[in-house]
Amino acid sequence: MGKFGLVMEGGAMRGMFTAGVIDVFMENNINFDGAIGVSAGATFGCNLKSKQIGRAIRYNKRFCKDKRYCSVWSLIKTGDLYGADFCYSELPKKLDLYDYKTYAENPMEFYVVASDCETGKPICKELKTCDDNDLTWMRASASMPLVSKVVEIDGYKLLDGGMTSSIPLKLFEDLGYSKNIVILTQPRDFVKSENKTIWLMKILLKKYPKIVEAMANRHNVYNEEKAYAFEKEKSGEALVICPETELGISRTENNPDELQRVYEEGRRIALKKLDEVKKFF
Repeated sequence: MGKFGLVMEGGAMRGMFTAGVIDVFMENNINFDGAIGVSAGATFGCNLKSKQIGRAIRYNKRFCKDKRYCSVWSLIKTGDLYGADFCYSELPKKLDLYDYKTYAENPMEFYVVASDCETGKPICKELKTCDDNDLTWMRASASMPLVSKVVEIDGYKLLDGGMTSSIPLKLFEDLGYSKNIVILTQPRDFVKSENKTIWLMKILLKKYPKIVEAMANRHNVYNEEKAYAFEKEKSGEALVICPETELGISRTENNPDELQRVYEEGRRIALKKLDEVKKFF
């Protein structure tokens, strides 16, 4: 028998939409056998496994103006726009405590997708405990190209999972998840266009021609993955939840009111679709 899953696209601060959706799921006891997140879908989506309603919006509003969290200062000082030590150590262990115990005890499986810089292919990794090794994989999944250092972990050299698989529904199906909710952070009619910074990637990532090649083709892969999700929705094997219009938020938004607005939009859409979600399961 197939498993029930949740697939979460990334999109940096568009992920506040996803945070709103999963909070509504938790409030209404919508449970999954497993979840898979890409980039912000991983870093915010992990709160589903630790059952921490409201945590993602809370700490993002609290620290969005903190230069240690996300800033050009952090990029210059550490090599990462989103400060690695602050985001993946100080914040979850000291400033807004992550519930590692609940995470580890929750039987729901949680996976992240990162991109292998040397092969240009996506890698799916299960995070069982959210220990330091798991957190490094999560950081890799969210390490945006050009503004993040390549993450070296377990023999891999990794960057943002969205470079190779933004909507990993097919990957999740291959793991046995045959009925899935898919949370997108772009509206249904969104079509991704060709990346205009490929020329810069060819310079800064010249050691990794396969990942540059993947980025040059990313728009095609993204549009194909999105079309696949809607095909599965038509056949009754998936249910897509997405914004009704473009969210209009910067990838590095530091206005707490804007973060709250997008979070509330995620909640609104989730509540609107709640009966449909319950019937789907």
